[in-house]
Amino acid sequence: MKKVHNLIILDESGSMECIREQALSGLNETLQTIINAQKKYPEMEQRTTVLFFDSENTKYVFLNEKTDSLRMLDKKDYRPNACTPLYDAIGKGISDIKNTFGNDEAAIVTIITDGYENASREYSLKQITKLIDKLKKKNWTFAFIGTDNLDVKTMAENFHINNHLAFSQDEDGTKEMFLREKFSRMRGYCCLAENSQIEEGGYFNTDDEEES
Repeated sequence: MKKVHNLIILDESGSMECIREQALSGLNETLQTIINAQKKYPEMEQRTTVLFFDSENTKYVFLNEKTDSLRMLDKKDYRPNACTPLYDAIGKGISDIKNTFGNDEAAIVTIITDGYENASREYSLKQITKLIDKLKKKNWTFAFIGTDNLDVKTMAENFHINNHLAFSQDEDGTKEMFLREKFSRMRGYCCLAENSQIEEGGYFNTDDEEES
């Protein structure tokens, strides 16, 4: 059976408080999308890892879990606080997941932040790009999502990530972003089910979107 690793790295720094409710709701929609994909494509085993990060408490909510172990999250799970160790979160997440990776497996890594790196201690940008370059050759797809107060395109390019999306840090913008992410994720699963590569740089294409 083909295995798909879903790694979601979500900023939990203090500035995310203003969209705390919308971020939680969107993340729960993403989890439901993964559950629905398991039903739609039973030949692909979905595994899910969710990592929340801030400078005081970077933690796994789920770590390499099957869909029957997932649950919807609430405000007790997600409490924005402190600074933004973006490099450390990305490095930890992809390093831990790659150690569980086997043959005939794929990964979709989604990074969501509203801030620039300002607190990492373990990983540098150079280390992150080296990891990403290596894993993109092994059927890993990376998507970088940031608020529109950031230079999202340049941030993504600095990570060597070709799929990027900017969103407005308000209720409507956050909802729209997670809906776009849902369409993109389901289209990605469709490609993997057909044994084809997810188009490099085309993850967030909007053509022919359908509710799934």
